[in-house]
Amino acid sequence: MTTFLVTGGTGTLGRVVVDRLLADGHTVRVLSRRPHTRTENPRLRSYAVDLRNGVGLADATAGAEVIVHCASTPAGGDLDAAGQLVDAARTAGVRHLVYISIVGVDRVPLRYYRTKREVERLLAESDVPWTVLRTTQFHDLVLRLVKSGARSPVLPAPAAVRVQPVDVREVGARLVELAYGGPAGQVPEMGGPEVLDARELVGLTLRAGGRRRIVLPVLLPGATYRALRAGGNLAPDHAVGKIRYADFLAERGGHVPGLRVVGTGNASDG
Repeated sequence: MTTFLVTGGTGTLGRVVVDRLLADGHTVRVLSRRPHTRTENPRLRSYAVDLRNGVGLADATAGAEVIVHCASTPAGGDLDAAGQLVDAARTAGVRHLVYISIVGVDRVPLRYYRTKREVERLLAESDVPWTVLRTTQFHDLVLRLVKSGARSPVLPAPAAVRVQPVDVREVGARLVELAYGGPAGQVPEMGGPEVLDARELVGLTLRAGGRRRIVLPVLLPGATYRALRAGGNLAPDHAVGKIRYADFLAERGGHVPGLRVVGTGNASDG
């Protein structure tokens, strides 16, 4: 069996990857800033490492054959963290490094996206064998954003912006599949099964949670908003996901029938 190192292994995506690797009988090292709490599996080992300074990273990578790099934060530091990881992987003789990126990092001028693109370039220019998978936004992220906005009686939604959410379990399965194969460079993007208007997603989420809010479409200034309105965050030609956002919500106990959000500034029937 192969020894895998999963960075960000306690996060939303990392947990999925770790569980799949363990189920397949592999030895898994989980790297995160906080120790992993699951210790009952003898093939699972936790390493508390902050990738931004690399302290303890040499021990975590020594003997690892494949790294799945899921750790990331919009707060900053991803490029420095990737540099530390690449250096450690080179020293340890890691034969494959798989990185999760985002659809649109080359089209949407968000600072976080630009950093992800720089990490992609770092890997491409390194001598560590690599694979990069770009995906659209996770269902979990959409749900978290809507729930956060729903604390107010008026919930703004970006006008004319579409989203193509994908299920994290399907992304995790694809990452594991790539990790089992050889280094492949930039692989085809992965998107969710449907492209939905942002207001549709808000309405579906509100109805699933039994909430009523005024959904207000807003126009935003700037290059990022223009890129989103142009579909820079979408991968319609790679709609390979199977689980719809409504399915995702229904699994969480909500009844989610079809919902059409219409009008401007009217109360959603969700």
